[in-house]
Amino acid sequence: MSHSRSLWRWLPVLLLALAVYVVVRATGSRHGDASPPAGHPASASPPPAGSPRPSRSAASPSYDPAAYAAQVRARARRAGVSSQLVMAILYNEAYKPHDPALERAWQKYKADASFGIANMHRATFDEVKQGRDFARRRWEELPDDRDLAVEAEAWYLHDLAARLPAHWSAPYTRDELLALGYNTGAGNMLAFARGATPGGQAQSYLDKLHANWTKAGDAVRG
Repeated sequence: MSHSRSLWRWLPVLLLALAVYVVVRATGSRHGDASPPAGHPASASPPPAGSPRPSRSAASPSYDPAAYAAQVRARARRAGVSSQLVMAILYNEAYKPHDPALERAWQKYKADASFGIANMHRATFDEVKQGRDFARRRWEELPDDRDLAVEAEAWYLHDLAARLPAHWSAPYTRDELLALGYNTGAGNMLAFARGATPGGQAQSYLDKLHANWTKAGDAVRG
């Protein structure tokens, strides 16, 4: 699932990706590579009432997760998960630029890279979408459609929650375990629920969740 890295560890990656991005962008502007296929619908799963889907122009390199509070509230409510948790994870995953062309340029270099503002990998997206309103959507659409990214994140948290036991011995809340599951996968989440100690990366993700928790709550209440 989404594996966060510190900003400093990402600097050389971003510099390389930026160089690839410039080349891809220049090529795309000549050949139209960045345009969607003719006749491709903007969305196969329209957002709930009161939750307008951001336009393609909204997907800029710099973004504030709080700008998507309406989408977070709507998608979290439909999936039956905490909107504060969904928003806090978006803050956790905002550690790298989320420009569509840059994400695609990096994916050409690293095939297993994650896509979208919720940093979701292809296999996870393809599993989560089964039987859902967005079942016909493609993982490749995530960089351009931030509402779809939020929708997939919310339903993945729903699926993780369904795997939690009724009771667990570890001193974690439900939302903390779900965040750990989002970052490290369902198997590790269940191990943490049984008392396993998170490694450095998982603990860092949990620490970031705690740091982002209050502003995430403010965002979804605003």
